[in-house]
Amino acid sequence: MFIIKVLKKGLIFFRSSIKLIVLFVVAIVLIIGVTSVFYKQTYSVSLDGQFLGYTENKSELQKRINDYINDGDGGNIAFVQVDHLPEYELCLLKKGLVPNDEEIYNQVISKGTTYYRYFALTDEGEEKAYVETEEAAEEVVNQLKDKNSGNKETIGIREKYGTDKIEYASVESSVSSLYQAVVAPPKETTTTTKTAKTNTSTKKTIQPATSPVKTSLGISLIKPVSGSVSSRFGQRWGRGHKGIDIAAPKGTSIRAAAAGTVTIAKYGYNGGYGNYVKISHGNGIETLYGHCVSLNTAVGAKVSQGQVIAYVGSTGRSTGNHLHLEIRVNGTAQNPQNYLY
Repeated sequence: MFIIKVLKKGLIFFRSSIKLIVLFVVAIVLIIGVTSVFYKQTYSVSLDGQFLGYTENKSELQKRINDYINDGDGGNIAFVQVDHLPEYELCLLKKGLVPNDEEIYNQVISKGTTYYRYFALTDEGEEKAYVETEEAAEEVVNQLKDKNSGNKETIGIREKYGTDKIEYASVESSVSSLYQAVVAPPKETTTTTKTAKTNTSTKKTIQPATSPVKTSLGISLIKPVSGSVSSRFGQRWGRGHKGIDIAAPKGTSIRAAAAGTVTIAKYGYNGGYGNYVKISHGNGIETLYGHCVSLNTAVGAKVSQGQVIAYVGSTGRSTGNHLHLEIRVNGTAQNPQNYLY
């Protein structure tokens, strides 16, 4: 009899619990339904603690901001340095209130520092004129060569970056300002000295100039990353640039240009290289990979050509995600574009 009473009480409690659960579920459904009628899921956006507005698609907005940072808005903008990125917080926005993605985007990019890329035409290392594109600079050089300008062998191109817009010269005005007429040298004369016994003739001999020959590496190299060269070998920003920079997205795999032994795999600032790897390929040949976000090898490791050794980043003295690549022969930096890219 006692057991039956207990079972009855348990059944009654179970029925009551079921009713409460059903009521709770119905209440939740009603709340969600009512909320969905009057509110929509969105994200509040803030920058440095300051509220900027709302967006329904934070991924799309952030991608637009990232694209502007990497490429600017076209033209000759190299990149835009933005020190702080917006923060997003999930929230409910009353229907009828419109997100303000465009206003948020404009406020974020207005905080950035724009770096412009342009090209200086040099004569014996001295900057003489500035043009907007590399194609324009090469056209100036080619026209000076076609016109047989007296300084055609001393004209060079220097890639430049700066935060101020400058006035660019046209191809025509640059050619005009740089052109030097060739002054014909005095004719070589033959001096004949006659004596009673012999005739002696002397002529000045002019030796042809020789073009510099790149250092032979004796090994074949592959490109460590796919990308475009964003900064060349040589003088840059008033100092020697010992390698080239190849622009690539953060996290892109960096592969060994040739087989060898890792001699340095180091994290830190490291004199501006940031996290970097150096590989010895024998016979005094080394390659260096700088500004990595992370490394995938260690000192002493034997790596094969094409093996992933690190990932692209912007550590050290860097203004954007890229790989800094150096090629050294017996400690002397070589222009990597003699062999790659």
